[in-house]
Amino acid sequence: MKKFAILSVLAVLFAAVPVMAQDADASVSAGSSWVLPGGQAGVALGVSLGAGLIVIGAAKGIGNIGSSAVESIARQPEAGGRIFTSMLLAAALIEGFTFFALLIPFLSK
Repeated sequence: MKKFAILSVLAVLFAAVPVMAQDADASVSAGSSWVLPGGQAGVALGVSLGAGLIVIGAAKGIGNIGSSAVESIARQPEAGGRIFTSMLLAAALIEGFTFFALLIPFLSK
């Protein structure tokens, strides 16, 4: 599964190389309907890929935190309050970092 994910990301990136390599005037004059005005197709593709990867990483991190916390509370119920507090703190830090990281692709236009 991990190899498939890596290969699919590489396939998308290699497919995007010709789009990013064309100059802006050629993309506008070609009349392609999927090209943004001013030749910004590469920028839009990069922003969407970046945002998608950020959200996937954050979701995986918070999922791992929740899974580990539930397993820990099941093994040691008397420490449930401390574990829950630590879980919320870690999830909040991941969310904060994710919001900050999501601003980067959109500001780099």
